Amino acid sequence: MKHLKTLGSYIIKITQSNAHLLLQSTLVNVLPARQVDAHKGTFGSVAIIGGGMGMIGAVLLSARAALLSGTGRIYVSYLASDAPSVDILHPEIMFRKPADLTSLSQLDSVVIGPGLGQSQAAIKLLEFWLSQNVAMLIDADGLNLLAKHPRLAAICKNRSAETVITPHAAEAARLLGKSSENIQQSRTESALKLARDLHATCVLKGANTVVAHDDNYFINTTGNVGLASGGTGDVLSGIIGSFLAQGLSGLDAAKMGVFVHGAAADALVAKGIGPAGLTASEVSIEARNIINQLSLN
Repeated sequence: MKHLKTLGSYIIKITQSNAHLLLQSTLVNVLPARQVDAHKGTFGSVAIIGGGMGMIGAVLLSARAALLSGTGRIYVSYLASDAPSVDILHPEIMFRKPADLTSLSQLDSVVIGPGLGQSQAAIKLLEFWLSQNVAMLIDADGLNLLAKHPRLAAICKNRSAETVITPHAAEAARLLGKSSENIQQSRTESALKLARDLHATCVLKGANTVVAHDDNYFINTTGNVGLASGGTGDVLSGIIGSFLAQGLSGLDAAKMGVFVHGAAADALVAKGIGPAGLTASEVSIEARNIINQLSLN
């Protein structure tokens, strides 16, 4: 297949049979239709785990994004001892201690890594959830722990449940033992190798985010430089984790999440909000609008 598409100052060239563009036309009705007799359990439950000392905001951003992306129940679990017990902005989010979270039987997906840190407690939590038969997204320090501890990477590779990883170039470099420059020079190859090495769907973030699964990869066509700000990666994790909880496969959740995340930033810039000063919280709210537009088409 050959396909040329201009994206800002970029030209995306697709010439390989295993390469695809992420376009709106390929994502319409990916999410299940919402039936009139549905209840909150119908739309899944997701747990967001992380928030070590000084990094509580990362978990909140991810959890709020999951809420605004349509998950029925959102749980948050912090490692920080001084964490709040309620999100005043979104009291719909439920808070649990890490030990209490493990007893919840209704979890459909887990997002682990935003603000997690690399303490012994973080290692134990990651090891526990890697061993559970639940769809999982690993981000940020969760990925750094996989890079530092081969036994955790081995557990990840042997998982039977859906796994999505969302590294940026530096995190991918640690996982592959390369430099960030090497990753940027071979983004599709790096994403495909990570997907194979960890038996996961890999979302390699950056301009023209790459979603790799098995031997296929998808290049995103949405997004702008406004996403180069703190917290937007946490928002992406929450969106994809939400789609996992709603029953999408790891690949579909990643494709949908990446497209929606970028399209939200594009819509905001079109309204005169950003790219300079665009915030992660604004992206979450706009993502809700994009999701509903895709669902109605």
